[in-house]
Amino acid sequence: MLAPKKVKYRKMQKGRVRGLESRGLELAFGDFGLKAVETAHIDARALEAARIALTRHIKRGGRVWIRVFPDKPFTKKPAETRMGKGKGPPEGWVAVVRPGRILFEMEGVPEPEAREAMRLAGHKLALSTQFVTRKITG
Repeated sequence: MLAPKKVKYRKMQKGRVRGLESRGLELAFGDFGLKAVETAHIDARALEAARIALTRHIKRGGRVWIRVFPDKPFTKKPAETRMGKGKGPPEGWVAVVRPGRILFEMEGVPEPEAREAMRLAGHKLALSTQFVTRKITG
């Protein structure tokens, strides 16, 4: 699963995810992409599940790029613990995603196959997504 090699601080505040994404809005590597339509914190496990669904459907043909990285730790207190006594230990990693962000890119497969693979990957994620294609200029 994806996780940073090293971080400056073990724990981070939740914060609030507001507004639209300003970077990663357009396809940079592949011909097809999966774009986020709403705000979410995507868990590293969900990203991995989506990646596996994607690559299994295209039978390891073509290339896949993951355009988001889970670099924010989330914490969780143990079960059956009373309130108080501080913040719990880090539990996992999430990627903070705002609307408009490209999550996955793909090339080397026909469009119907890419569309279906992206649909399957989108079902693994806890947010609404949209299939996008490269604009042909000419």
